[in-house]
Amino acid sequence: MISLSGLNTRMGLQLVDATRDRQLDMIRDSAEDKRAIAAFEERIGNVFSVDQLMEDRELYVFTMKAFGLEDQIFGKAMVEKILKSDPDDPKSLVNRLTDPRFREMHEVMGFVDEGQNNLNTFSTSWQSDMVDRYVEQRFESAQAEQNEKVGTVLEFRRKAGEIKNWFDVLKDKDLSEFMRTALGVPASAAGLDIDKQADLFRQKFDLADFKNPAELEKLERKYVAISDAKAGVQASANAALSLMNAAVSAGAGGRFTPITLDISAITALPRRTY
Repeated sequence: MISLSGLNTRMGLQLVDATRDRQLDMIRDSAEDKRAIAAFEERIGNVFSVDQLMEDRELYVFTMKAFGLEDQIFGKAMVEKILKSDPDDPKSLVNRLTDPRFREMHEVMGFVDEGQNNLNTFSTSWQSDMVDRYVEQRFESAQAEQNEKVGTVLEFRRKAGEIKNWFDVLKDKDLSEFMRTALGVPASAAGLDIDKQADLFRQKFDLADFKNPAELEKLERKYVAISDAKAGVQASANAALSLMNAAVSAGAGGRFTPITLDISAITALPRRTY
């Protein structure tokens, strides 16, 4: 995987966009992922029930990674209950969870009749889509591990077209953080009642514009600019603190030696170019 080390969000995204196809090919060709894809393609067509999926460790892990749920692999019993849930029952487990990834997995996997039958696994086109989903998610997760903000932008790009109401945004931690930042909504707003949060977003952005590529690009530019500006302020603050600590340490006999710092000069230090 191509490193994003030392890059801000803007530069990181530029590198990711320029190398995307190459990185996707690298994932498909890596030994670990190549084995996982081959096992999935070979055996998923014979899986018709949730129990069969759970009995095959490789297929279960592949499925979880394909939906960005690698951090939940340990919760096998809960995942089994989710996949066997009735989506039409408001009280079923899949409808009571706030994490939208589980609902998406339930819908895409296509298990019905309390997990006893499946509508999709025999389809070669569905299998191909699942492999693409797996590769894309592995790519996105790898970028997020290196640069959280880059990962958030990539997730926004993937999900923006599916947003139907503000609650689709608010139930997703990364999407809501993206929109708060891009629209200038204070982070403290996350503590408000969910209806009030939706009203704040509604006042600042038209839901219909989630279908407008130009508006999505504007949101992305704002998010990146604000994120990098905040990171720059934090870096400057850290530099100032380091200088103050150094001044204290240099004082004779441990005495504090006052110094004058030109904060404007510190914040104006030239950034390293890449």
